[in-house]
Parts: sequence; structure tokens; C-alpha cells
Amino acid sequence: MDKPYAILMVCMGNICRSPTAEGVLRARLQQAGLAERVLVDSAGTHAYHVGEAPDPRSCQAARRRGYDLSSQRARQVTVADFSRFDLILAADRQNMSALRAICPATAQAKLDYILAPLGGKTAQEVPDPYYGGEQGFDRVLDLIEAASDGWIHRLQQDGILPPDR
Repeated sequence: MDKPYAILMVCMGNICRSPTAEGVLRARLQQAGLAERVLVDSAGTHAYHVGEAPDPRSCQAARRRGYDLSSQRARQVTVADFSRFDLILAADRQNMSALRAICPATAQAKLDYILAPLGGKTAQEVPDPYYGGEQGFDRVLDLIEAASDGWIHRLQQDGILPPDR
């Protein structure tokens, strides 16, 4: 494999859901011995928090489970991301709509949902924990951990990543 497979996680402001998804998937890939094969990044559909660290509540919830989000900084999705990344995963329908609006026709097949491996109605919505309590951040982690494992399995089944050793 010449260049790593590249995955972009996307939510609205890039301070809660997508940095959590980036951190969890990166850690799960590391645990599976696949970190060198996949580049993981995150971005937001809006520029509300560009340059900011992830929400302290996201960082705290992630840290309790062994994930470190501290080096991440929010950025906004750019048109260049559609050629740079192989898979672009939206946190919810609203963000998917924003992505589709700026996505070149040739890259539409790269779009999917962060929770797609979970199937059903759940597969389209990572709930935004920003305005809620601590339990919302834990719920986001529960969903993203399961989805990250699902994405690794799916990429292995599709031959993009090697099977479990």
C-alpha cells in the first residue's frame, strides 16, 4: 500500500462528535495494528470553532475511556477534502446534506455516515451532546466505539485493510 487509506469524520463544529470519532477510530486502528495503513482526520461543516481544541467535556469523557483528543484542533471541511480522503463520514443527516452540497459529483460515493455499520435508523444520527449533560458524551462514545469497530471490520471485508491477525 503506497499511501494510507484516508478517512474524514465530520460534524457541525468539529469540537464534539467528529473529534471523538477521529480519536476513537485512530485508537482502535492502533490496537488492531493497522494505524500505519489509515489516516484519520476530522472537520466541521461550519467554521464556528476553527482552531479551537475539542470541547472539554468531549475530552474528559474520552480520557475516561483512554482516548486522547488534546492534540486536535477544529477545522472546516474544504472542497480539497473530497479528493484527499477516500471515505468521508457524516455525524448526522444535517451534516450529510451540507457535505453533499459542496461535494463534487465524482466524489459522492465517498460519503457515508459515521454510524453506518450499526444499520437501521440509528445509523444516520450521532446525537449532538453539546447542549446536554455528561451522559450525552458517554452515549456518543458508546455509539462511536461500536461504529469504529464496524468500520474496521467492513474495510477488512472489502479488502482495504488486511484481516485480523
